[in-house]
Amino acid sequence: MSRVHDALRKAEQFPITPAGATGPVPAPEAHPSPVPVYPQPELSSHVKLDRPVELTELLSKARRIPFDPAPELHLIDGSKSHEMPGEEFRSLRTRLNHLKSQQRLTSLVITSASPAEGKTFTAVNLALVQAQLSENAVLLADIDLRRPTIHSLFQTDRTPGFSDYILGDAPLDQCIRKVGDTNLYFMPAGTPVRNPLELLNLRHVRTTIESLPKLFNWFIIDSPPLLFSADANLLSTLTDGTVIVVRIGATTFDNITRATQTLCENNVVGIVVNGARATELYSKYTYYYSKHD
Repeated sequence: MSRVHDALRKAEQFPITPAGATGPVPAPEAHPSPVPVYPQPELSSHVKLDRPVELTELLSKARRIPFDPAPELHLIDGSKSHEMPGEEFRSLRTRLNHLKSQQRLTSLVITSASPAEGKTFTAVNLALVQAQLSENAVLLADIDLRRPTIHSLFQTDRTPGFSDYILGDAPLDQCIRKVGDTNLYFMPAGTPVRNPLELLNLRHVRTTIESLPKLFNWFIIDSPPLLFSADANLLSTLTDGTVIVVRIGATTFDNITRATQTLCENNVVGIVVNGARATELYSKYTYYYSKHD
């Protein structure tokens, strides 16, 4: 049994519900815990805010990109509904949708303590299964501006995207793509910026993250790791909930504790444990679910 699993069970912070997957376990990476300081600079004079948009107008203008991921990426294929890890992410979807019926929960940050723990894998697959519900229009945004990868998974351009919209260089409908025949829409990271944290402190970021959940049923954000930068800490203050991804055999209980302590908002809705093997954790992903008052 892994060190992460034992430590979490001893702490008794989260009731355990089995869920599953397999995968290689990378070596953990250590990063100093940042001290988050969030000034609020004014918008640059060249920034032009888009007029309010209707969802149907926005979606009709979004460019369609094919959904044809490589098998080794382990992204969920809606035509193969009973394959793993699809069933496990549908269980996660059910839990989050139930929680959403009890409290406000539309915008969600997916993060981890350190790199290489599976946060992007979790964010993309959760967005895909949410989009499988016919009534759900889901937006997945790559706001890991330091090391964005989702555009590569979907084999599309990184630009225009989130940073281009925030800086007024492209309208919203040009920054969003429709993924194949799914009900999933994707906003890539956009043009690289020199200081992502300064960009995220712009007032237009707050208004954007507050307004997009009004257009979409779910707004799922892939962010940098909590112990790697302060970006995820800031994004958590702008969204309804945070899900932390940990990897069996790589994430330590100390890193989980440090990561959650960096969060300025007490809005962690759960922890997804990634990388379980057949002999560990009932051969499944485990979703630790908790509601913090």
